[in-house]
Amino acid sequence: MPETIEWPHEPRGQHHPRPWLWGAFALLLLIFVMGRTALRWWVDLLWFDSLGYSQIFWRTHLAVWGIFAGFGLASFALIFAVFRLLLRAHREDLPGAHVVLINGRPVELSLQPVLRVVGYGLATVVALAAGSAMASSWQTLLLWWSQGSAASTAAEPIFGHSLGFYFFTLPAWELLFGWMLGISLVLFAMAVVFMLISGSARLFAERRAAAMPVRGVALTAVPLLLVMAARTMLGRYELLFEHHTIFDGVTYTDAHVLLTGKLCVALALVASAAIALVAGIVRLRVSMLVGAIAPVVVVSALVGVSVWYVNTFLVKPNEMMREQPYISYNIEHTRAAYGLDHFELREFPAETEVAAAEAGSNQATLSNIRLWDWHALQDTLRQIQEIRTYYDFPDIDIDRYRVNGSMRQVMLSARELNVDKLPASSRNWINDRLIYTHGYGLTMNPVNGFTNEGLPLLMMSNMPVQSTVPELKVERPEIYFGEQTSNDVYVKTRQQEFNYPQGDANNLSSYEGSGGIELGGFLRRLLIAADRGDLFKLPFSDDIAASSRLLMRRTVRERVEAIAPFLHYEHDPYLVVGGDGRLRWILDGFTMNDNYPYAAHTSVDGHDVNYVRNSVKVVVDAYNGTTDFYVFDNDDPLLRAWRGIFPGLFKDASAMPEDLRAHVRYPETMLRVQGEIYGLYHMTNPSVFYNREDMWTVASEVGLGNNGEQSTEAMQPNYVLMKLPGEQSEEFVEILPFTPANRNNLIGWIAGRSDGAHYGAVVAYSFPKTRLVDGPLQIEARIDQNAQLSGQLSLWNQQGSRVRRGTLLVIPTGRALLYAEPIYLQAERSPMPELRLVVLALQDKLAYGPTFESALASLFGAQGSSLTASEAPASSAAPGGASAGVAVPQNESVKALAAEAGRDFAAYQQLTAQGKLSEAGQKLEALRQVIERLNNTAK
Repeated sequence: MPETIEWPHEPRGQHHPRPWLWGAFALLLLIFVMGRTALRWWVDLLWFDSLGYSQIFWRTHLAVWGIFAGFGLASFALIFAVFRLLLRAHREDLPGAHVVLINGRPVELSLQPVLRVVGYGLATVVALAAGSAMASSWQTLLLWWSQGSAASTAAEPIFGHSLGFYFFTLPAWELLFGWMLGISLVLFAMAVVFMLISGSARLFAERRAAAMPVRGVALTAVPLLLVMAARTMLGRYELLFEHHTIFDGVTYTDAHVLLTGKLCVALALVASAAIALVAGIVRLRVSMLVGAIAPVVVVSALVGVSVWYVNTFLVKPNEMMREQPYISYNIEHTRAAYGLDHFELREFPAETEVAAAEAGSNQATLSNIRLWDWHALQDTLRQIQEIRTYYDFPDIDIDRYRVNGSMRQVMLSARELNVDKLPASSRNWINDRLIYTHGYGLTMNPVNGFTNEGLPLLMMSNMPVQSTVPELKVERPEIYFGEQTSNDVYVKTRQQEFNYPQGDANNLSSYEGSGGIELGGFLRRLLIAADRGDLFKLPFSDDIAASSRLLMRRTVRERVEAIAPFLHYEHDPYLVVGGDGRLRWILDGFTMNDNYPYAAHTSVDGHDVNYVRNSVKVVVDAYNGTTDFYVFDNDDPLLRAWRGIFPGLFKDASAMPEDLRAHVRYPETMLRVQGEIYGLYHMTNPSVFYNREDMWTVASEVGLGNNGEQSTEAMQPNYVLMKLPGEQSEEFVEILPFTPANRNNLIGWIAGRSDGAHYGAVVAYSFPKTRLVDGPLQIEARIDQNAQLSGQLSLWNQQGSRVRRGTLLVIPTGRALLYAEPIYLQAERSPMPELRLVVLALQDKLAYGPTFESALASLFGAQGSSLTASEAPASSAAPGGASAGVAVPQNESVKALAAEAGRDFAAYQQLTAQGKLSEAGQKLEALRQVIERLNNTAK
């Protein structure tokens, strides 16, 4: 060992930064970061408290911070303790108070002080990362801790565990062992680094190869191998969720080889851990330590060979027989996971004769056929009801209301305010935050209500809201909370708020509700402003008073997701006019999970899941923002667990007011997911399932792509007010038709029921397999192939306008299927489509007319003409309630009008055949007017 050399003392006048300065800087930085976080939490607490949900805030944040602190401290303690032990064990080999020769020159290498700082830093970084990662999974740990008896279903057949184990216990175990694996890897990596540093120091000091100090590596390998063994055991459960080509879940090979094989691998890992422990105690060399993994390598190789042999020589030649029990598991559990096992199965004859439609006994269904395509209606409303450019109709909702004593299907749209559309000269803080604070009112129209100009027949419209229906009224038309109210506003200020334009002036109002956070005195206002990014305006505004309120999180989805982030929500809330005249939003909430054993997976809004339940309906008041969660599925184990964690959040469905309960509906997302799964899993026979003999897909339709061009796409569920086959009265249902795989003809349909005691039930109808039933694409082809129709459509497309075809609806009526498609005409320079034709079809007959009544009469003849005025669609009524038809003398002969209509139609056919499309269009318009005169004469 060379002689120790002392470095000269530090010259005078040279000073390093004092440690307390670094400490003070770190403290100030911590205070700033924590102060911002604390301020955000305080405002959040005020917001939760304003809704009556402060308990949720405290429970959530205490859980998050408890998990963060617990796992962070445990991680720090383990990392730092092992680091100190490794430092002590390698102290003799680390460069310290001695000198080594490098290129003949003495150099002092003192690493121990540096390593101590590295140890503190490493432990702190790992602790923060581990604590944050575990805190982000607070939902998993909280469910595990609080599950109680939330899931007590029967045991599954392979491992014998209940559903609660897979929903609550297994995810928590995977999370905990994942944390242990991360910590074990860090400990092992530290030991390897110390081994390399010590070995290098020996090499420099002795100038020859020296044995590597492997004791620390061996001992830290022990917990790593044990955790890997535990995770291998947990990996056996993951086989229950595996996706295979034919089915999901455990296969024959998994059950007979791989489950046992993974157990053997876990035991081999335990044996390797024992060898590593011995190596650490007796100080074996690196070469002998490497041999510790030999049991794992050997066992893994044997398991791999066994899996290959069984799969190749036992399963593949007899796959159907071998896999049949496991296919049955997959079918049974998938149907239970998506609620398909509760579907009511019925046969539907799908007859082709006109009489099979039973028009006389299904007039309620016929009078509620939706002829307004929601895209077309939205474009039209934006032209005739926006009033000002800063209003918008972001969505169209379909619902049912009692009108003049009968149930009618209607379409609603909220008139919301979009401050981004304000003129640039009007964009300032006062306008954005104090004056333009809310939308106003809504529109409502029957689904098939048209004026004689082809515009929607509005039952509720304008500002202030005008209603033509005595049963419907709006007492609070202001919309402070909606689908696109994304900005913060301040209400109850000294500024009056804009309500709606009124002549040369504006109608103004002041908020009278109880929503929002009270701003209070200057200091409270200053803190709120700092959190909301309004620090230079809000505290110093003369318009703000102590009683003024901040309305934040005004978008419906943002609001409910902040309160209950553990639920998933429908993308589209829908507006409801309550019996008290208030506007409220209803949003469907779902519980989802991806750990249902043997069940097939699907994607829902980007989430990979294999269990879905529509357990919650959320109601948000459009004026006050009050948010209520109602439970509609008490059997859902996930919701039972959350209800136990947050007992003050949920209310029973029976507590929902009756005027709102009448508007709950089967959610679109639920039926779409169930339809996707049902297409394959309606087959319950394993052999039929294996061969895919009767696979269904959701029917396709012609729609508009993102570029405005027509494209083929899967049909979306449609809401229909109809009388289900075999039922006595009409009800609000959501229907979805199916075709055989890779075919266009229909094979069946499902209907989600929404009314009364039938809410949540699904009826599945299957068609006879002995004959073909036209699907939507085939009906579209029949429309295109009709000479008169195609000629007229071509004519319209050549006269400075564009034909726009609405959604083709498939509506079961009686024992037959009725197809309905509206066709609109839209000027190239105007985005406002107008109804010009209605096409109706049965299996063997296609009819059309300028109005629904004329098309219905053409399809059904005298039976279709027998609709009474109260049962017929409101497409012939003008906005003021007067008839929109052509006035005719009451004594005008029906026979003469029919003869005139026949002549016009014959002339139309002749002109079309001759290619004289302009004259043919004139004859078609004349025919439309004659039909209207016929209708008025009949009245």
